[in-house]
Amino acid sequence: MDLTLIIGIIVLVIIVVILLWFFGYYNRVIRYENRIDNAWAQIDVQLKRRADLIPNLMETVKGYMNHERGTLEAVTKARSAIMTAKTPQESMDADTMLTGALKTLFAVAESYPDLKANQNFLQLQDELTHTEDKISYTRQHYNDSVLNFNNLIETFPGNIFAKMMGRKERQMLQIPEASREVPKVSF
Repeated sequence: MDLTLIIGIIVLVIIVVILLWFFGYYNRVIRYENRIDNAWAQIDVQLKRRADLIPNLMETVKGYMNHERGTLEAVTKARSAIMTAKTPQESMDADTMLTGALKTLFAVAESYPDLKANQNFLQLQDELTHTEDKISYTRQHYNDSVLNFNNLIETFPGNIFAKMMGRKERQMLQIPEASREVPKVSF
């Protein structure tokens, strides 16, 4: 065999291996991005589900809480913010606002024994609690997906491919500082 033919075959094999490696990495990046998009879609579904429960809760509460107009308006405003949010960060900000408004609503509801005994109210409160649990789980899944993606594109050799592909680090969903405060309990 001619030496140039052997060198040509070796170069061709090296090029094919590099191309296969690049395509494998490209497909891996796309799969991770799709996981992030899917995780966000799951959060969005749960936020919508919770927002859909709010009108029923509000109708149940209105008859009992005539003097709590500010609380009811805060819940309505927060629900509207979730429904009109365009980005994940806007959704998370609106979600934080709604969570706070619902906490206030349930705290005020403690002052109304008839409301606390209302089956519809109790059922809606239970549904919202389950939905909150699902939202927490889907947030965790989203952050795990973002972590995997960021690790892929920030470590060698992924950082080289990510730069070539124009991929940038994704942001995890963060808990606002106000939500990090430990509640004060006093007896």
